[in-house]
Amino acid sequence: MTILTAFNLAEFLSTIIYTTLGVLMMAACWWIITKISPFSIVREIEEDQNVALAILIGALFLSLAIIIAGVIRS
Repeated sequence: MTILTAFNLAEFLSTIIYTTLGVLMMAACWWIITKISPFSIVREIEEDQNVALAILIGALFLSLAIIIAGVIRS
């Protein structure tokens, strides 16, 4: 019974660590995207209601999430 508990604890801790790592990587990507762009992305989406840019950023984050998940799982 203790081996099963130790395995579950290790699995739980690795899940927490990799989740934190993934969120930090996504935040770093968002920071890089906002620094590289020649205009304010937040202002374009919120004030100017630029739906195309919002869809593009959403698709970018989905693709980054898939890549990060693939790297973490391997």
